[in-house]
Amino acid sequence: MTASQTFTARRLAAAALSAAALVGAAALPAAANGAEPRGPQVEISKVQYDAPGHGSRSNRSLNEEWVQITNSGRESVNLDDWTLSNRQGRVYTFHHLRLNGRSTVRVHTGVGRDTYRDVYQDRRNFVWDDRRDTATLRNDHRRVVDTISWDARHHGDDGRGRGDDGRGHDDGRGHDGRGHGDDHGRGPGHGHR
Repeated sequence: MTASQTFTARRLAAAALSAAALVGAAALPAAANGAEPRGPQVEISKVQYDAPGHGSRSNRSLNEEWVQITNSGRESVNLDDWTLSNRQGRVYTFHHLRLNGRSTVRVHTGVGRDTYRDVYQDRRNFVWDDRRDTATLRNDHRRVVDTISWDARHHGDDGRGRGDDGRGHDDGRGHDGRGHGDDHGRGPGHGHR
């Protein structure tokens, strides 16, 4: 091989390596190069499973029991046919709700009028067990999007193995003896199972 051919071969190899490096860098996810991810990131951001007060089954008390769902991404997410369930199998199905980017909706246990910030399960009994339970959020393909558990015996554990993160999963009050019986009074517009 002549010196000219060797030089040309080296230039071609260098150009190929540079092109491969550029393609590899472009293929990295946004989070890897330090930028904020653009897609939807929906999670259970907070749970108030032990309604403040004496634990009556009044509608006001039922609505103080809620699960907060947050979309921390930029794009809106259509939550139609997504479900939120507890460990015992009580399921709430979202209908006609679009969760905008960087916004939150609370799913209350009691009866109420749905808005873009608050939706209601229209139940007459508490859903979430104060002592120990798991909230599971699934998308419309029944894939688990997020899950969070609590156990009053292990204060400060948010169910994800990260300890107390201040999201309200454990208020330290323990079980108050309220019944968590069967659901009654399911309202129209909310698909319960």
